[in-house]
Amino acid sequence: MRVSNVVRSDARHTTPGPVRMLDRHHPPETCVVFVVDDDPSVRKSLDRLLRSVGYQVQTYDSARAFMGRSPLPTDTPQCLILDVRMPGVSGLDLQISLRNSGSRIPIVFSTGFGDVTSSVRAMKIGAVDFLTKPIDEEQLLSAVDRGLSLDVECRRVDAVMSSLKGRLGRLTPRERQVFALVVTGLLNKQIAGRLGTCERTIKVHRARIMKKMEAGSVAELVRMAVRLGSAVEGSDASVAKEKEEAMSALVLT
Repeated sequence: MRVSNVVRSDARHTTPGPVRMLDRHHPPETCVVFVVDDDPSVRKSLDRLLRSVGYQVQTYDSARAFMGRSPLPTDTPQCLILDVRMPGVSGLDLQISLRNSGSRIPIVFSTGFGDVTSSVRAMKIGAVDFLTKPIDEEQLLSAVDRGLSLDVECRRVDAVMSSLKGRLGRLTPRERQVFALVVTGLLNKQIAGRLGTCERTIKVHRARIMKKMEAGSVAELVRMAVRLGSAVEGSDASVAKEKEEAMSALVLT
């Protein structure tokens, strides 16, 4: 085992193992890994390691320098390798600041101290991993890979939600009311009775809702309602959730 004060790797390997592509749209060279550490030797070593497997890398010597970085395109997969103990703003303080600002960038913590309390605290707030220096190369690359995969998935979910909210915005106030009742399992006649109108009118509203929401079935409409939650006016999310779980098709197309 070759050991340094920064990273360690199995001596049998001359180069790090391959890092898998997240998907066909996100090979390693499209991903950015940030390294925030006040130790220049750590930054240099991690920069070299990460670039050797194809990642783009940006290094910073402090939390404040990282916060002042230029924004990347919104579709760029990102991950942050963050030192716990730094002068000024610590890594844990930066994690909290990022979360409070709405950032969900995946964080892999690194530390030269086996601090269990800090580790538990970081993981509870959502850290991907908490690694102790000297950092094992394979563990680090695996953690970064998980972080980037998580970032891609979060962005996918955000895109789906944005699309659903856009469709929901096409509905009239009355159509939202009907939507909220349809997903609870009520029949057209029952909905008409609740809203004080005729069954034929509800059928028309229902057809328009299906078209505007781009839903191929009531089951799909229910899954949309579950994702949208309280955004669907007057919807009973718990009832919709129970109905969704009873269905076999769970993936929103």
